[in-house]
Amino acid sequence: PLHSAREAEDKRIINWVGGMSEKALAGRFSYMTLSDMRTVSQRVAPALSHFFNHQTHHRGQAHMVLTVLGRPSVPLDLALFQRSEEGRAYA
Repeated sequence: PLHSAREAEDKRIINWVGGMSEKALAGRFSYMTLSDMRTVSQRVAPALSHFFNHQTHHRGQAHMVLTVLGRPSVPLDLALFQRSEEGRAYA
């Protein structure tokens, strides 16, 4: 169930970003921080880079929790993945 949910969310994200125009990617957006409730304006493209990179951070956290609990987890090393049969297309 978790794998299916992740695939569905990835598809939703891909469709959302894939549908963005160059103008939208070059634009800005604003949000309010939770830490001090101030409004921040940020460029969209760098924010998307952070969004994708931050998912890696949380996957690393989940991997660590599984390791501490002595449970199996998947390798997260990109170089190892790219050497696998499935990952060769991404090398």
